[in-house]
Amino acid sequence: MGPDQIAMNQYFSITLEVQNERLKGYDNFPEINGFKKIGTSSSSSTNIINGKYSFTQSIIQNYAALAEGAYRLQPFSMTVNGKKIQSPGKTIRVGPTKQQQPGQDPFAYDPFEDFFGRRKQQEFVEVRDDAFLALTIDKDDVYVGESFVVTLGFYVAATNRADLSFYETGQQLADIKKKIIPSNCWEEDFNIQRLNREDVVINNRRYGRYRIFQAAFYPFSSGEISFPKISLKMIKYKVAKNPTFFGSNRKEDFKVFHSKLKTVKVKELPPHPLRDKVPVGRYRMKEVIPSDQLKTGQSFNYKFTVVGEGNISAVDKPTVAKDGVFDFYPPNILQNITRSNNRVQGSKTFTYYAIPNEPGTYKLGDYVSLIYFDPLENKYDTLKSKSTISIEGESKRNNVITSNDLGSFYDVIEMESNQLTGYQRDDLIKLLANIFLLIMLGLTIFFIFRK
Repeated sequence: MGPDQIAMNQYFSITLEVQNERLKGYDNFPEINGFKKIGTSSSSSTNIINGKYSFTQSIIQNYAALAEGAYRLQPFSMTVNGKKIQSPGKTIRVGPTKQQQPGQDPFAYDPFEDFFGRRKQQEFVEVRDDAFLALTIDKDDVYVGESFVVTLGFYVAATNRADLSFYETGQQLADIKKKIIPSNCWEEDFNIQRLNREDVVINNRRYGRYRIFQAAFYPFSSGEISFPKISLKMIKYKVAKNPTFFGSNRKEDFKVFHSKLKTVKVKELPPHPLRDKVPVGRYRMKEVIPSDQLKTGQSFNYKFTVVGEGNISAVDKPTVAKDGVFDFYPPNILQNITRSNNRVQGSKTFTYYAIPNEPGTYKLGDYVSLIYFDPLENKYDTLKSKSTISIEGESKRNNVITSNDLGSFYDVIEMESNQLTGYQRDDLIKLLANIFLLIMLGLTIFFIFRK
C-alpha cells in the first residue's frame, strides 16, 4: 500500500507482488472513492545465490486524487494466480483539483413505443471519428544491443464525437504481438494489463491515449528492423438520426484502424576486441567493501553493482584478474529490473567471496572491472573500483597447495619404491596363466568324452 497521506501532485499506489512464480492472472484493482486509476507499471527481480534462483514480479496500480480531503479505501480482496488475497483497506488523506466524471449512455429502447404499438424502424447515421492508431518508436537508429521502445497506442481527440469501444482486445493483442515482436531482439515487455486513458498533447491538440502494447527491444545483430502495418478492430456506434428520450439511440458497428509502417536501423558497434561480448547502455558502478585494512588469509565480501539504463539481463560477470594476490570465488548475483515511464532500468549486483594472499597495497580497480559501450557517448568505457586496500601479514600464496587434500594416490607415495622395473616379469606371468588355462580346458574336454 502507498502512504497514508499524499499531496495532490503525488500518486497513491497499490503494489501486487508475486515471488518465485510468474504473474499469470489477477483481478481488477479496487476502485477508490475520490481517486481515478492512472496506469500501471511492472517490475521484476531475479536473485541468484549459490546457484539457486529466486524470482519476484510486481504490478503497481497508480491512483490520482480528484480533490483534497480524507478518503476511505474499503477492505477488499483479489484473486492472484488462483489464490484469494485479503486487504483491510486504509484511510488516505489528500490535498487541490477536481475532475468531472463522464455522463451515462442513454437507455437502450423505448418501452412506450411497444405499449402503444407504434414502434418504428429507427434510422442510424455514422458520426465522423477523430481518432487514430499509431505505432511509435523512440529512436530511428540504434547500435547492436542498444534499446529502443515500441509503443502501440490508440489516440482519441478531446473533440471526438464518435462513440468508440474496444473489441476483444486480448485476442487481438495476441495477433498483434506476433507481428510486432522482432525475432532478432531481446524483449522487455512492459506488461500492460489495463487500457487506461492518458492525456497527451500532439501538435497543440489534446488527445486521450490508450497504450495497447509497449516493450523495449535490444537487437542482436545489425541491419534494418521493419514493423508492418498493425490493424485494430474497434466497436463504433452509429447514432439515431431522430433520437428519442427512451429510444434506441445508437447501433453497434465496427471500424478497423491501421498504423503506419515503421523501420529502425541497427548499426554495428565500433571496432573493439570484445565488441561481441560487452553490454550496451548507460551504466555506473557502486561498490561495497567491509574495510580497506585487511590481513592475509582473512576473507571478505566484495559487492560490485552495475546500475543504469540498458539490458541488465545481458550484463555478464566482471573480469577478474588472477595473479595470486587475491582468490576470488564465483559471485552470487542479484538482479532487479524496472519498466516504467517508457524506460527500462535496473541493477545487477555481483557479490564476491575473496581471500587476500599477499601483503601490500593494491588498487581493486586493477583486479575487478567491466567494459561496456555507451551509445550516447559513442565510446567504450570501463567500470572499475576506485578503492585501495592495504593488506598486512605473511604471504599465504603457497598455503593453498598444502591445504588441499591430494587424495589416496599421494598418501602412499612415500611407501613405494622408486626403482625402475622391467616388463619381462609381467610377460612370464601372462605365459604361465595361458598354459594353466589350456590345461584346464584339456581336462574339461577329457572328462566330458569319458562320461
